[in-house]
Formats: sequence, C-alpha cells, structure tokens
Amino acid sequence: MILITEQIIFWLSVAMLAYIYLGYPLLVYIVGRISPLHVIRGHIEPKVTVLITAFNEEASIQKKLENTLEIKYPAAKLEIMVASDGSTDKTDEIVRSFADKGVRLFRQEGRVGKTETQNNAVNAATGEIILFSDATTTYRENIFDTILPIFADETVGCVAGRLVYVNDDNTSVGHGAKSYWSYETFLKTAESKATSLIGASGCLYAVRKSAYEPMYPEACSDFLICTNIYRKGLRSVFAPEAVCYELTNTKAGHELRMRVRVIAQTFTDLWRNRDMLNPLNSGFYGIQLISHKLLRYSVPLILIVLFVSSILLAGVSPFYTGALVIQVAFYLLALGGWFVESTGRHLTVVAIPFYFVLANLASAVAFYKFVRGETFARWEPIRNSQ
Repeated sequence: MILITEQIIFWLSVAMLAYIYLGYPLLVYIVGRISPLHVIRGHIEPKVTVLITAFNEEASIQKKLENTLEIKYPAAKLEIMVASDGSTDKTDEIVRSFADKGVRLFRQEGRVGKTETQNNAVNAATGEIILFSDATTTYRENIFDTILPIFADETVGCVAGRLVYVNDDNTSVGHGAKSYWSYETFLKTAESKATSLIGASGCLYAVRKSAYEPMYPEACSDFLICTNIYRKGLRSVFAPEAVCYELTNTKAGHELRMRVRVIAQTFTDLWRNRDMLNPLNSGFYGIQLISHKLLRYSVPLILIVLFVSSILLAGVSPFYTGALVIQVAFYLLALGGWFVESTGRHLTVVAIPFYFVLANLASAVAFYKFVRGETFARWEPIRNSQ
C-alpha cells in the first residue's frame, strides 16, 4: 500500500510539472486559436505621457532621455516626465538639464517606492495615454506606431510591449534569462489572444489614464495593472512588434534578489485579489492566473516531492532509478552553472538548468517572505555595477 502511494505521488508530481510547463501553454494557445479575441486598430493621435520612474539612475538617465527624445511623435502631444523617487544622486540635476527640451521632473519626496511614485506621477501627468518605462530601457523611434493604433479599440485598456534582453557579457545568468523570457513571450502572445494579459513588462506598457487606478505601495504594478484593467471590463493586449531592449543581469545574486522581490510582491497581489482566482468570477482569466502564476510558483514544492518520491522508489524498478539519476544529473548541472558563474567563466550548456533552479529558489524564498509578512514597497533597482 505504501509503495502504491509513493507511485501515485510520483506521477501526480510529474503530471503537475507537465501541465505547468507544457499543458497550460498548449491549452492557452488552443483557446486563442479556436476563439481569438481580435483587436480593432486605427489611426489615433492622443496626448501621450512617457513616464520614466527612477531612483538614483545618474548612470543611465541621460542616455534614456536622449533615446526618448528620438521617438517620432508631434512635440505638442508628447510629455516626457521623469518621476524621481527621492533620488539622492545627480538624477534630478540631469533631468533638469533637459527642461529646455520639454522634459519634466516630478520629484517624489520621502522615498515612497516605485508604485506610489507612479500613482502620484500619473495623477500629475497630462497625457490621455501613459506609457510606463524604466530608466535603463531603450526604445525604437517608431514605438508609438505599434502601440497607439491598438487604443483605437475601446475594449483595450492596456498595451504591453515585448522586452528583448541583451546579454552582451555572454553570462550563464544572461543566457538563462533570455531563454526564460522567450518562453514568457510565447505565453503572453497566447494569453492576449485568448482573453487578456495577466502581466506586462514593467519597462514598456501603456495605459489609458482614465482606466488607471492607484495601487497600494507594495504592489507589483506591472502585474497588478492587468487585473485592475480586467476588473473594469477592459483587456490588456500584448504587442510583440513594440520592442524595447534591456541588459540582462550578469550576476546570479542580482537576478535572485530581483526575482524574490517581484515574486513576493506578486504573492501579495494574488492574495489581495484572490477572488479573481475563481473562474466562476473571472472566467478563463482566473485559469490563467492559477496556471501561470500560482502553480508556477508552487514548482519548488513539487520538485521536492518528486525528488523524495524518486528516492523511495529507486529500488523498485530501473525506470524509477533512471528518474532519480536524471534529476540528480540536472541539479549537478545547475550546481556546475553556479560554479562556472562564480569563476567569471561562461558555459551555455549549464545556463538553463542553472537559471531554472535559481528561479525556483527565488519562488521559495519569496513565499517564505510573503508568509512572514515582509513587503517590498521601496524600489531598489539592481544594476550590474553594484
């Protein structure tokens, strides 16, 4: 009887992992193919605010503003605003030097965090459409040509662009992040067609100001925005042709810290909006939230259960012994990736196992912090020079 129980647990764990990484992507893709929600595009030219949220970004803000000023759009209908969250370096000084070019500084006193700074800056913005950006992200000059036409559809409240990671240093962390984001891009494309995005890339998404709702300070704003939009009866649409570029983290510690913060914030958002996890309330959107976020973040527990059950079953048959060997080999590759990364060398073959374990470690740590009641209202940008 004990042996049967162990086998059931083993196969349930395998089935859960298969659904999370293969079954759900296939499901959402099929739904989007069978009954796609189309977008009506048209020529519109609204007043737009490019809102760049920053904290101590003196190393990046000048290049970012120069890049933003290259965007092709009528100057009379474009507002460029930098929301500085109590920066203590030369960020504000650099921004003020662009005042004669129409760049506006919104100084947030008190160091309140990214989300609260965005809330207050949106309230002060004059654009009908607010495009949110990070200080280290670069855009193509035709970015509005790909985003604004989608807002001609009155059912659309948010449009998210596609983040392309650049791994100039050719690191294992960078390779892992690029592979992960390619997978996420596929999911975003399918979710957008099926129902609505459940999250945007924080470095490039635009929202109707009339649909923007202030969020609590500890929210992961680029995740929660899509749920808030959906509650209003509007959609969040993915525009893969709207591309932005950002350098990957090059150090495992930096990537881990970033992912722990984001996932812990997302746990808070899921808990505060747990009614949306019920498909009876939110339809297929609820299935997306459960599958893409809740189940994905439960993978560390599933992996532990699978590994323990494999150990207990290893002597039963060659199959279970092989399953255990494969898992051990995978984790040894991940450990090798950590060692290679720590020595400053690069080995692509270990990048995916290494990043997979790192991402799931972040989920486990983030859940622990969430349960302890830790919040991440203050925004601490992580840069490779740190």
